[in-house]
Amino acid sequence: MSHDIPGYETPGCAYCPSTVRACRQGEGEERGPAFCPSKVDPDGVAAAWKPYLDPFTTRVAHTAAVVESEGYCKWTRVEEICQFAQKMGFRKVGIAMCISFVDLARVFSAILESHGLEVTSVACKNGGVPKENIGLKDEEKIRPGSFEPMCNPISQAQLLNRAGCEFNVIMGLCVGHDCLFIRHSQGLVTTLVTKDRVLAHNPVGALQLADTYYSRVWGPHKPDKLPSKPARRKSKI
Repeated sequence: MSHDIPGYETPGCAYCPSTVRACRQGEGEERGPAFCPSKVDPDGVAAAWKPYLDPFTTRVAHTAAVVESEGYCKWTRVEEICQFAQKMGFRKVGIAMCISFVDLARVFSAILESHGLEVTSVACKNGGVPKENIGLKDEEKIRPGSFEPMCNPISQAQLLNRAGCEFNVIMGLCVGHDCLFIRHSQGLVTTLVTKDRVLAHNPVGALQLADTYYSRVWGPHKPDKLPSKPARRKSKI
């Protein structure tokens, strides 16, 4: 941590003014605000470079940058996933989807296969394991009094691992279930669909309308106006 900048112990890039964004020009050290990573934790920024020395990691980073450049504002997310998988030389792609996305997953699976990729797909409810097995009470179910199978993201990950999938795509897994899937997947993971049942799976809408239709997203400590700087925290002793 840079001790000559009191008050900021962690980065606060969310508050970087649109007129700065110094990292885009390679000027973070000179123009970055006091909460810029280059000011708050330059050692952390430097240490993060070490993983890139791994050949596979370098290949992923390079391929991602090429896909970003070639498809910039041209390719859909579906096209980017197909291009990334092909440029990486992957053969087997997995789809981990919410059971409500099975029909769309079939379309996506066919698209991947049309690009010469082998596809394995696993729905979240696989195994039909009752929610009681993870300690859920009947009144905690979506529909009390009925059988409800738990979402089974660890099984999804392990089944895709066993199938030899090198690259897995999430389609609409719930918050938390996606975390467990990512944690247990041996292949790289990306997301095609982020579930939001209320906003037609467009969760950014809640941010765009946070002060109007979706003001309920705010907690009890809502500021009078959007802060321009991150909160200062007491220095650790």
